[in-house]
Amino acid sequence: MLLRDLALRNRYRSGRQNLLRDFYIPCLERSLTYYRAVGFFSSSSLALAAQGLTTFIKAGGRMRLVASPHLSKGDIEAIESGLRRREEVISDALTRELSQQFDGVVSDRLACLSWLLAHNRLEIKIAVVPELLQAGIYHEKLGIFIDEAGNQVAFGGSANESDRAYRRNFECIDVFRSWCAGDDERIDEKLADFEGLWQNQTPELDVLEFPEAAKRQLLKRCPEYPPTGEEQETKRQVAMPTGDYDPVSNGPVLPEALVLRNYQQQAIANWFANQGRGTLKMATGSGKTITALAVAAALYQKIELQALVVVCPYRHLVQQWARECEKFGLRPVLAFDRVQSWQSELSRQLYTLRSDRHAFVAVITTNATLMGTALQSQLPYFPEKTLIIGDEAHNFGSPKLAASLPHTIGLRLALSATPERYFDDIGTQLLLDYFGPVLQPEFTLSEALQAGALVRYRYYPLLVELTEAEAQRYRELTTKIGQALSIDDDTESNSALSALSMRRAKLIANAAHKLTALRSLMQQRLHTTHTLFYCGDGKVEEAVSSETMRQVDAVTALLGKELGYRVNTYTANTALVEREMLRQQFESGELQGLVAIRCLDEGVDIPATRTAVILASSHNPRQFIQRRGRVLRPAPGKERAEIFDMIVLPPDLERKTLDAERSLLRKELQRFLEFADLADNGGEARIQLLDLQKRYGLLDM
Repeated sequence: MLLRDLALRNRYRSGRQNLLRDFYIPCLERSLTYYRAVGFFSSSSLALAAQGLTTFIKAGGRMRLVASPHLSKGDIEAIESGLRRREEVISDALTRELSQQFDGVVSDRLACLSWLLAHNRLEIKIAVVPELLQAGIYHEKLGIFIDEAGNQVAFGGSANESDRAYRRNFECIDVFRSWCAGDDERIDEKLADFEGLWQNQTPELDVLEFPEAAKRQLLKRCPEYPPTGEEQETKRQVAMPTGDYDPVSNGPVLPEALVLRNYQQQAIANWFANQGRGTLKMATGSGKTITALAVAAALYQKIELQALVVVCPYRHLVQQWARECEKFGLRPVLAFDRVQSWQSELSRQLYTLRSDRHAFVAVITTNATLMGTALQSQLPYFPEKTLIIGDEAHNFGSPKLAASLPHTIGLRLALSATPERYFDDIGTQLLLDYFGPVLQPEFTLSEALQAGALVRYRYYPLLVELTEAEAQRYRELTTKIGQALSIDDDTESNSALSALSMRRAKLIANAAHKLTALRSLMQQRLHTTHTLFYCGDGKVEEAVSSETMRQVDAVTALLGKELGYRVNTYTANTALVEREMLRQQFESGELQGLVAIRCLDEGVDIPATRTAVILASSHNPRQFIQRRGRVLRPAPGKERAEIFDMIVLPPDLERKTLDAERSLLRKELQRFLEFADLADNGGEARIQLLDLQKRYGLLDM
C-alpha cells in the first residue's frame, strides 16, 4: 500500500484524533524515505518514532533525523564560559540520554533505530543555535514521508516527538499531500527547508554531525538480526485493551477518502428502512466490514449513537476489526483473553456515558467472551442507542451462542457471505429472528466481480486419483453409507450416517496423491509469492516410511525442506502475536506462502494473497465460499488471482452404490462448475472437470 492509499486528513488535533496512531505510524509503515526535524532529542521521542519501523526496515527504508540536544542550564553555562567545548558537552548530553536503562518496549524500539544506524540507513544530525544563552533553542517541527512511488506527505505543527507531546499535551499538525492540488508547493518548501538544515545552510543555526560517542551508545542496542516486529506488536496488542484509552471518545465518522459503492449504499438504506435490523449477505471480500461501520457512522449522525458492540468468532478478527475502526476515528476496547485486561476500562467508559452524552463507547469481542459472565454482566449497562454487529453471523445459529445475544440492544446488524447454516434450518432461523431478515441487495460473487469489488481470477481444477488402499477403503465406506441412507437419510439425526460421512470426507481430504500433485505444481512456481495453502486436519501416509503425519506438516515439509519455498504454518495453535507477524511477513513477500487448516477461512483480511492452493475442503459450501473470497480481495497492483483446487476422483463403484453417490456428487460438482464458469479461463476449467462428469453420468450439468 502507498501513502496515497491512506485516508489522510488535512489536520490532526488532539481530542479529535490520536496523532501517533492515526497519522504517524500508518505513514511510516508505507514509506521508503523519512525526513524529520524535531525540537528535542530524547529516548522517549526515539522510542515513539520507532513504532512501525519493522515494515520500514523490511522495505529498505532510509531515515534522516535532525534534533536539538536537551542541555541543562549548567551545560550551557559551561559552554558559554569556555570551561568545556560545545561539541564535548553535546556529546555527553546525548550519551547520557542513551545510556539509561529502559523497559522492554522502549528498548525494543531503540533496537530498530540502532539496526538502521548500524546498516547505514539512519543518519542523525544535531542542530544548535550559536548563542545558547541568548538565542534560545532550535524548536522547529517538520517531517516528510516519501514512498516507493514518489508520493510525498509533509507535515508541520506543534507536536514534539516525545511521550508527553503525543499522549498528554494538546497538539496540532497540518498535513500536505503531493497528490492533492495546491499541496505540492508547500511540500517543496518543506523539502527545501530540510535540505538546508542537512547541509548546514540555515541562517542562525549550526548543524553538527552526530557525536561518535553517542553513536556507539546507540549501537550497543543493535540486535544480531533485523527486528521482526514481534516485540513491538506484543507490547502494542497488550497495551490496546489495558490502558491509554481516550477518556471521552467521539463517535464514528466516515473517512474523508472513503467512497461507498452503490450496493453498499443500498444495503445501508435498506437496513434503515427495516427499522435498524437486518442481515447483509455479501460475497466474501466485498466490503461487509466497511458497510457495517458506515451504518454506525450514519447512526451517529442521525440519532447520536452512543455505543457499538462488535462480536466476531476469533481473536485475530478482533485485531482486524480494531484496525478498521481506527479508520473511522474509533479506539475500541478489545474484550478478549484476560478479563482483568479490559473489564475495568469498559466499566469506566460505560459509567462516563451516564454523565457525558457526547461520549462514545466501542467494544470488540469474541463469541467465546460474549458467552462469559464478565461481559454478560456489563451488557445491561449499555445505553438504548447501541448497535450490535455480528460478524460471520452464521455462527450465531448455535443455541448457546444465540442465547447469549443481548435482547436489551435493539439496533442489530448481521454480516455473512453465507448466513444459511449447513443442514441446520432451525439455527438459521435463530440468527435471523434476532438480527433480522437477509436484506437486498444480496451481493453475489458474479456481481462483485462485475462491479470490481473483487479481482478476476483463473481457476484450475487438479484431479487426483486415490491409491489402491484408499480406493478400497472408499468403496467400503460408501457401501456402509448407502446402507445407512436406506434406514434414515437425515444426516442430523442419523449418527451412524454422520460418522461414516465424516470418515470418508477425511479420507478424501488427506489423499496421499495430493502431495504428488502439489510437488508437481510448485516445482514450476518456486518464483511465486503470496500463496495460501489450505490443508485438511487429518493425516497422510508418507510413501518412504509408511508413517503418518498431519497433512499440514507434510505440506510444510514438502514446500520448505524439499523445494525451498519460504512458508510457515498458520493454525489454531499459532499465537495471536505470531499470526500478526506472519501476516506482515506474508504481505511483504518475506514469506512466500502460508500453510493453513481453518484459521484463514473466516474473515481474515490478507488482500495481498494472489494464489490459493486448496488441498482439502469440507462439504460445507460456506468453507469453499470463504476460501475463494480470501484470494479475490483487491489490493494495489493485483489484477488477477489464481486458484488451484484439488478434487479427488472417486474409484469405480457398483451400480447400486453409484446411483446413491451420483445425487450427492451433483451438489458438490455444481459448486465447482459455478466457480469455473465465472473464471477468466472458464472453458478450460470446464474441460478439466469433464472426466468427473463422465464418470458419474453428470454431463447434463
